[in-house]
Amino acid sequence: MQDRIAVIGAGSWGTALAISFSLAGRDVSLWARRPEAARVMAEERHNPTYLPEAVIPDGVLVTSNLGEAIEDRDVWVIATPSQQVRAIAERLSAAASSSHLVVSVAKGIENGTLLTTTGVLAEAMPSVDPTLLAVLYGPSHAEEVASGHPTAVVVASRSTDVSGRLQRLFMSPRLRVYENDDLVGVEVAGSVKNVMAIAAGISEGVGYGDNAKAALITRGISEIRRLGCAMGARPTTFSGLAGIGDLVVTCTSRHSRNRSVGVEIGKGRSLEEIVSRMSMVAEGVRTTESVYQLAGRTGVEMPITEAVYSILFEGKAPRSAVHDLMTRAAKHEDWLYGSEDCS
Repeated sequence: MQDRIAVIGAGSWGTALAISFSLAGRDVSLWARRPEAARVMAEERHNPTYLPEAVIPDGVLVTSNLGEAIEDRDVWVIATPSQQVRAIAERLSAAASSSHLVVSVAKGIENGTLLTTTGVLAEAMPSVDPTLLAVLYGPSHAEEVASGHPTAVVVASRSTDVSGRLQRLFMSPRLRVYENDDLVGVEVAGSVKNVMAIAAGISEGVGYGDNAKAALITRGISEIRRLGCAMGARPTTFSGLAGIGDLVVTCTSRHSRNRSVGVEIGKGRSLEEIVSRMSMVAEGVRTTESVYQLAGRTGVEMPITEAVYSILFEGKAPRSAVHDLMTRAAKHEDWLYGSEDCS
C-alpha cells in the first residue's frame, strides 16, 4: 500500500475531496452509504444530490461496498457528519490496523461524550495507533474545492511525521495544505465556529448589519480560544486557518449551511421546519448542544454559545438574546492578553 486513499462519505465535502485528490494524481475510492447514489455517481460521474455541478473523475472508484472502498488503502478519510463518525468507525474497526492513517474531515463535538472526532475514532478503533489520527480542517467550502478554486487548509496530528506525510499526499496546485501539531486546538476551532456561524446568520436574519456580524466574528474567536485553551490547546492556533480563517468564511459565505440555518431562525422559522427541509447536515445545530455542555463542564464563559443554545433549544426570541448579550456587564477586551499561556 502506498498512500492509496479511501474517502468514507459521499456528501458534498467527501465528493469534493475525492475530486481534488484524484486530480492531483492520487488513487482514490469514494464510499456512498446508499447503493443507488453510488450507482448514479459511478455511471454519470457527478453527485446530483450534494454537488450537482462537479464532475467526478473517471479514476475515482465509487462504491457502496465499504469493504471494496477500503481494500488495500492505507489512508482513510472520514467524511461523514460528525454525529455519525462513531457508527462508521465501529464498522471499520475490524479492518483497521496500526498502520492505517485515519483522517477526520468532519467538524463537530459528539453529543453525550463531548469528544472531538479524533477522540471518537480513538475509542471506536482501538487498533489504530492514536498518533496516526489526524484532521483536515480550514476555510474550505466543498463547492469551491470541487471547482478548483484556490483553497488553503491545515492538517493536524500529534505526530509531525504523520502531518507531513498527509501534507504531501493532499497538496495540489489548488489545495494548499499547512501542518499543525495542535490537534486539540484545530478540532475545537473547526467545530465551534459552526455555532458562531449560526449566531451570525441569526443576526443577519433579524436584520442587523455588518457591525453586528463583525462583532460576532471577533468575540466569537475569543470565545472559541477560551474553550480551546481550557482543553489544552495553544492560543496561536486560533489565529490560523482553522480558527479565524474558517470562522470568517463560515459566518459570511453563501455556501455556509450553518449561517443559512441561522438566517432562517432570525426570520422566525422554527428549527424543526428548517432542518426537515435540508438535504445536507448543518453541523452547528447539534454541536451547539455539546459546546454548551463543554462550557459548563470546563467553567468557560461562552455567552454567544449560550445565546445560540437558548434560541435553538429553549425558545428564546433572537432579539431578546441579542439584547442580553449587548447589556452584559462591561468588560476589558482580553483578546491580546495572556496570548502566550492562555491565561
